[in-house]
Amino acid sequence: MAKKTLTYATPVETLRGQTTDLTDYQGKVLLIVNTASKCGLTPQYKGLEKLQQDLGERGLQVLGFPCNQFGGQEPGSADDIEAFCQLNYGVSFPMHSKVEVNGSGTHPLFKELKSAAPGLLGSKAIKWNFTKFLVARDGTIIRRYGPKTTPAELAPDLERML
Repeated sequence: MAKKTLTYATPVETLRGQTTDLTDYQGKVLLIVNTASKCGLTPQYKGLEKLQQDLGERGLQVLGFPCNQFGGQEPGSADDIEAFCQLNYGVSFPMHSKVEVNGSGTHPLFKELKSAAPGLLGSKAIKWNFTKFLVARDGTIIRRYGPKTTPAELAPDLERML
């Protein structure tokens, strides 16, 4: 099956409410993650930030998309999310406004990612917070990683792509 290419022009909104898209990230390896501040997996922010710090200069860009669809684990406002990520994990990578990743309100970016990189047994639905999608420099959507796959476990795949 042919790999699909990311539509960089898909509108996204920053935590500050600014509408933008992903065109600034063309030519970079992207790791797109649905995040949550009150999840058992939330400490993955530390590992995601480490990847950004260690590999950012070589062309990696981590992008966080908070989601409140799994156990209500991202209940806060944009200001709450930003403060939490900064204070607790020193997050420097771009965080975006809350999105839905499943159901009728699924953000177009996540519709595209899920279609191009299905989960276990071909499932399209995202099962939990901290599902990660890897996109190559040329925009090819490479694969999906499950929530329990730690950022450190992704490092070898990222290294190969950089």
